[in-house]
Amino acid sequence: MISTGTRAKDTFTEFFAEWEPKLRYALVTSCGPEIGREAAADALEYAWSHWNRIRSMEYPVAYLYRVGRSASRRYRSNPRVGDTATESHDPWVEPRLEASLGLLSERQRLAVVLRYSFGYTLDEIAHVMGISITSVQKHVERGLVKLRRELEVT
Repeated sequence: MISTGTRAKDTFTEFFAEWEPKLRYALVTSCGPEIGREAAADALEYAWSHWNRIRSMEYPVAYLYRVGRSASRRYRSNPRVGDTATESHDPWVEPRLEASLGLLSERQRLAVVLRYSFGYTLDEIAHVMGISITSVQKHVERGLVKLRRELEVT
């Protein structure tokens, strides 16, 4: 007979395998690489400690994203991806992209980066952000319009 503790561990392991990379990417996009990884680890530690409550939520990843964002405050004063453009001698992307991403709202930036850098579906982004698919689509569309205008591309 499988104990309840073993079953909870198995469901957390499955949850972790599916959602850890996506939660980490979302927090890295939102908070930057170092802080985002720490925030994701903190959020997943919280999930493990409170798994009985977390697993019964309709959108646990959205909740954990908010837990991670709250945890990130202890690691930073408030920098975001794209706040400062660093000079690079050999850029692998448009050199102005980072600064242009910094001009987007946090939700627009998160939706655009998750969609086009990490290949998330609109449904996955909606799940992580805790908003509707329609809202995600609007954030992506508006973010792309701003990026195209800022980068002067069509």
